Amino acid sequence: MAKSPAKRENVVVWFEIPAVNFERAVAFYENIFSTKLKREAFEQNPMAVFPYQLESAISGCVMAGDGYAPAAQGTVIYLNADEDLNVPLARVKKAGGEVLLGKTALPPGMGFFAHLRDSEGNRVGLHSVA
Repeated sequence: MAKSPAKRENVVVWFEIPAVNFERAVAFYENIFSTKLKREAFEQNPMAVFPYQLESAISGCVMAGDGYAPAAQGTVIYLNADEDLNVPLARVKKAGGEVLLGKTALPPGMGFFAHLRDSEGNRVGLHSVA
C-alpha cells in the first residue's frame, strides 16, 4: 500500500506577482520591505524570490514573461509586514505605488491589514500583528 503524502500545515505554498517592468516591480518590493529579492530565471522568464525560511518553504516571487499580466481585480495575496504594517505602507508612494486602504483592524487577536496598488497595477494586501 502506497504511503500518503504528508499533510501541509499551510494551504499557500507559492505565489507569483505579475510584472510588466520587472526591474521596477522588484525595486518596488525591495523598497517597501527594505530587503533584497533573489533574482533568478525560470524557463527564460525573470523572477525575483521573496526571502523565506527553509523550514516553511512558503514564499513567492515577482515574475515577468508571457502570460503574466498585472491585475487590480481578482485574487489578492497578503504579504507579511511583520510587527507593524505602517512601516512598509509609509514607503509605498515613494516606491511608485498607491495605498488603496490604510491600516485596518481585523477582529481581536487577528492583527491588521491594508491594500496597496504596486508599481505594476496589482492589488496586494499587507498583514501585521500590530
